[in-house]
Amino acid sequence: MQNLDLFGEASGQGEWLAIDDGLLFWAPDFFTVSDSDGYFSALRQSLNWQQEAITLYGRRVMQPRLQAWCGEASYTYSGLTMQPDPWTPALLQIKAACEQVANTRFNSVLANLYRNGQDSMGWHQDNEPELGPAPVIASVTLGETRRFLLKHRHTGQKIDFQLSHGSLLIMAGQTQSHWVHSVPKSTQPHGERMNLTYRWINT
Repeated sequence: MQNLDLFGEASGQGEWLAIDDGLLFWAPDFFTVSDSDGYFSALRQSLNWQQEAITLYGRRVMQPRLQAWCGEASYTYSGLTMQPDPWTPALLQIKAACEQVANTRFNSVLANLYRNGQDSMGWHQDNEPELGPAPVIASVTLGETRRFLLKHRHTGQKIDFQLSHGSLLIMAGQTQSHWVHSVPKSTQPHGERMNLTYRWINT
């Protein structure tokens, strides 16, 4: 397994990484600690956090995390359609910074709140039709560090990140076609981790 939790740390602003059948950008310290603290506090209070039910293997289950959806388009996955709440000032500031690095525009963001180590995200691809054939997804972490795994669908190769407070990971190219990703549960005590995944929804 390839571990990239410190890859690119010396560059400060991160760098693009070519992987098999995909492309990533990794910046472990993209936002300063002070800015990250401010964003976390503002979004924890201002977003409409909800625990939603999805269809998984034919049955309805509650997702093991809280979510909020903001921006300019609705989004449907796993039998759940989310209608957007308005942008907040903090979300727009983060979006602008991500767009500059990604060299693309985003019109929506999915915010996930992992309340403790038992909150998680199973293996999946962000490959819904409205995302297009090669979506660019910018993932910002605020709060507690959590493990993030990528696994190649055909070779089984895994890449292991430790997504920390203020980090930015961008998945681009054909990553969503050839890789799945997850945030596994942890037996270690964890505080709250907020994850913002910016994307463009074709309407």
